[in-house]
Amino acid sequence: MKKENSQYLSMTQMPVGRLVVSLAVPTIISMLVTAVYNIGDTYFVSKLGTSASGAVGIVFSLMAIIQAVGFTIGMGSGAQISRLLGAQKPEEADRVAASGLLAAVSFGTLLAVFGLLFRDGLMRLLGATETILPYARDYAGYILYAAPVMASSFLLNNILRAEGKARFAMVGLTTGGILNLLLDPLFIFGFGMGIAGAAIATAISQCVSFCILLSWFLRGKTIVRLSPAGIAGSPGTYLRILKNGLPSFCRQALASIATIALNVSAAVYGDAAVAAMSIVGRLFMFVFAVNLGIGQGYMPVAGYNYGAGRFDRVRKAFFFTLKVTAVLMTISGIAGFAAAPFLIRLFIRNDADVVRIGVGALRAMCLAMPLVPLGVVCNMTFQSIGRSWAATVLSLARQGIFFLPLILTLPGFIGLKGVQITQPLADALTFLSCLPLTYAFFRGLEPETRTG
Repeated sequence: MKKENSQYLSMTQMPVGRLVVSLAVPTIISMLVTAVYNIGDTYFVSKLGTSASGAVGIVFSLMAIIQAVGFTIGMGSGAQISRLLGAQKPEEADRVAASGLLAAVSFGTLLAVFGLLFRDGLMRLLGATETILPYARDYAGYILYAAPVMASSFLLNNILRAEGKARFAMVGLTTGGILNLLLDPLFIFGFGMGIAGAAIATAISQCVSFCILLSWFLRGKTIVRLSPAGIAGSPGTYLRILKNGLPSFCRQALASIATIALNVSAAVYGDAAVAAMSIVGRLFMFVFAVNLGIGQGYMPVAGYNYGAGRFDRVRKAFFFTLKVTAVLMTISGIAGFAAAPFLIRLFIRNDADVVRIGVGALRAMCLAMPLVPLGVVCNMTFQSIGRSWAATVLSLARQGIFFLPLILTLPGFIGLKGVQITQPLADALTFLSCLPLTYAFFRGLEPETRTG
């Protein structure tokens, strides 16, 4: 009880800026390490050739599907847990956590079985050409075997962040990420396993991360407790988890669909276009990791304080997070625009087409980077306080409502350029759509603040 009270006071009384930063820094480190090992996969596999590099982009869509499952259940559980802890209801938080873990393992297993049974067809559906397919098939097999563990890791990671223990999550994720970077060259080149070696390295690192994350709960280092006795028998708990996680599902599922659509559109222009867009996507995720890390550090602050009735702190945390992420993304956009040729050549030097296409796409992405934070912070706010439908609409916007129509139409009018500029245009439109939603939210929060 002393541990729970101490955490409650910290989350509801510590100065907002310092609190967000204290939770964001470990999360940023975790996200950056994850982005680095994703880039590491791309870098080492690119040494095997353009088709192998393209396969990484194809299987990235599959990993996005696994992430969609993990984030749906993880964020759905985490959003509830932070509000329940803020309302000082730890037993209910325990039930949500245990039920969430069961759901993550179950859905991850279903994904693995389905994917392994229909692997070749799935790879073609994700945009693999005949030259990319053999590499994608090998890479995907080992990733699918690890799907239950990957989904469960996302769940445990989000629970730790929800209760304000982002440092514990960081240890698990960074250890796995560093291990992946070490194993990649060993398995790919040292053991001569090629692209399969990269997949095995990823699978092993994910298993290690899961074991470390689970150990915090088993050793009693957390506020939330995982116990088979806490697993809910009624569907209500699971439905609430899924409802709260729906924005994450939409965001992640649409990210996967968007990547598929991007790969299919790029494939028209050859393996070089697929490889280039894959490299740009990984580079953007590295930059975006900082933005996302700060946002995920902000979510438990918003959830805790909303649950505790401290709406003034929700407001302060929102604008602090928005200002910090906007400044960082602007600086990153300027740096990325200037260094685009160098960054693309880090991965592929001997294919001029990949470099040319990649530089154009990366520079277009950089121009829109300052606009991205508002959508992220808005989305996370609505999700953390339980306004699932508003969060879902925003999740649909970036990769669905705006991206998909653009990627399906623009290339038909302006060719490859349409593939390169679709995401930046979608980001700009998402920014504009967030402005009225943000205004309406804080206008509505004013009476809540007075009442609270």
